[in-house]
Amino acid sequence: MAAASAGPWSRGCAAALLVTAVAACGGGSEPASPAAPTPTPVTSAPEVTATSTVEGAIDLSAPETVTTGLEAPWGLAFLPGGDALVAERDSGKIVRVRAEGGGKQGVYALDDVVASGEGGLLGLAVSPEYATDQMVYAYYTAADENRIVKFRLDGGKPEVVFDGIAKNTYHNGGRIAFGPDGLLYVGTGDAGDTSSSQDADSVNGKILRLTPDGDPAPGNPENGSPVYSLGHRNVQGLAWDSEDRLYASEFGQNELDELNRIEPGRNYGWPEVEGEGDTDGGKFTNPLQTWSTDDASPSGIAIAGDTVHMAALKGQRLWSIPLNDGDSGSPTASFENEYGRLRTVAVAPDGSLWLTTSNTDGRGETREGDDRILRFPTS
Repeated sequence: MAAASAGPWSRGCAAALLVTAVAACGGGSEPASPAAPTPTPVTSAPEVTATSTVEGAIDLSAPETVTTGLEAPWGLAFLPGGDALVAERDSGKIVRVRAEGGGKQGVYALDDVVASGEGGLLGLAVSPEYATDQMVYAYYTAADENRIVKFRLDGGKPEVVFDGIAKNTYHNGGRIAFGPDGLLYVGTGDAGDTSSSQDADSVNGKILRLTPDGDPAPGNPENGSPVYSLGHRNVQGLAWDSEDRLYASEFGQNELDELNRIEPGRNYGWPEVEGEGDTDGGKFTNPLQTWSTDDASPSGIAIAGDTVHMAALKGQRLWSIPLNDGDSGSPTASFENEYGRLRTVAVAPDGSLWLTTSNTDGRGETREGDDRILRFPTS
């Protein structure tokens, strides 16, 4: 299916972004890495764990298998009734997985997906107005770029709403999500050009904030620019807490992966800083938490109750990080090496947590039934 129209925004029209403070780094492929410092917990945070009895807490003790036999699943988004849409990275297919019973069927295909390296069909998002507009959004790698399209599952042609995101074998970003404000947030990678992350006129190495039609959102740090924050290496996780604060996971290069709290106009440091480091007089913002790239290589994140759950690829575990008024406590790990590489985690409409494996993506050791979706109920 060919895209119907070109994106409305040209990178040449973005002005310099307000670089007020904050930064970190992260995001990309998964090279071997030296040992990194143990993350330092925020001492003021309460002892909250992933199974604490707070509203929305998740019971990680009893995982259920929702479905098996997926091919390199990447994006995961829920329809209002509770069924999930899953993006298969390499095939360009979108699979509908039933909330009850786990049955699955292909419901859409993007014919111009070019899957290579880390590129392909990546993030999915369901319109917050789906009941009336029935729109689904996808971020994918095409022949010459990464782009975002919207479409209806009834077979209508996709419409490009945003394009011009540089592609590469690595660092394509790809996570998209609608925020509490009804706007579309986009995590992009530096596509191997580290200088793009500090270039306010580039959409690479950024978190973007768009209207549902793909225009720069009103109230962005720089009027007419889609850029919400900069200085990122490869963002693949976006989630909001109960106070509508945005968090993002980010791949490090050789040393430290990150969890960042994102604030508009701030600079998260890449490539000047990897992990926590010199903020250059407040120009950059340090992350909330860091991990050795061997222990994490984080992709998707989701927030349930007072806990961020972060899927780790190379680390092959699920990290759970307690939150306390925008700060974070000491992370705990679950399922180390039990299910292999973990790609995407999301909270379902019923409050349960869904988690996808990523062992058929060319880097994992395939287990019987891979790739699969696991479900964790609320406690």
